[in-house]
Amino acid sequence: MKKRIFSRLMLALCALLLSGCSRMLFMPMRPLLRTPADVGIAYRDVELMAADGTRLAAWWLPAQGPARGSVLFLHGNAENISTHLASVYWLPAEGYQVLLLDYRGFGGSEGTPRIPAVFADLHAAFDWLAGEPATQGLPLYLLGQSLGATLGGYLAGADPALRSRLAGVVLDAGFARYRWIAHDVARQSWLTWPLQWPIGWSMPRGYDLLDQVGNISPVPLLLIHGRQDAIVDHRHAEALFAAARPPRFLLGYDGPHIGSFMDPEIRAALLRFLADPAQGCEAILPGACRNTD
Repeated sequence: MKKRIFSRLMLALCALLLSGCSRMLFMPMRPLLRTPADVGIAYRDVELMAADGTRLAAWWLPAQGPARGSVLFLHGNAENISTHLASVYWLPAEGYQVLLLDYRGFGGSEGTPRIPAVFADLHAAFDWLAGEPATQGLPLYLLGQSLGATLGGYLAGADPALRSRLAGVVLDAGFARYRWIAHDVARQSWLTWPLQWPIGWSMPRGYDLLDQVGNISPVPLLLIHGRQDAIVDHRHAEALFAAARPPRFLLGYDGPHIGSFMDPEIRAALLRFLADPAQGCEAILPGACRNTD
């Protein structure tokens, strides 16, 4: 399924190659396929406003019982929050309240997704969390997956004021550079293989996570990546880990692209990181986590 989505993305890239437009990275879906209520989770709809006036849709999942912290969840490049719910719907039962954001053009959010405009959407989510009464006095964490990890991690590194609000950053299957991921996916099909270099040239420049990941420090950073990820190769995680500064941890697992939270061990490791982001790797997941080169 995810391979087909990225193959379709690359075919679209071929058609739009000469535009050099960052919208090629996004595959939004408007209809919501389910809500948290369909899986027995309490929630409320949230409307946000980006600085340029774009109205954005989000879901707020309150913690079950006393809240231990708040999590901003940023999903990947395709579909919308309804299809990415499974990544985080389990967190409220563990005491973490979650804001799931749909970028402009996704789900109920207005507009068309592009870089850098989409960063205004992330700022709107952070501003909402700062003013929400339920978040006051609690640690705030950023959790991004795939493109969401790349966008969120870049912004955390590039914006000191935003970074100062964070107690920890978790980037799951993020890619180091846009042109790298374009090359990687283009090479998977004979149709797009010859176009991997021009497609790479058309990717956004100046917004790569690899150039900002080192600035996330001193906020603790947890990188998660599947060793069998066929979409975002594990070398992206290795490059990000090498460029990041302590405290940073790399948690590898045997699984596919953003398959992390289907694994109870990875869920437990995330909870240990959220409970104490500065603790050593052996406390997060012995034998699978790395914090030295």
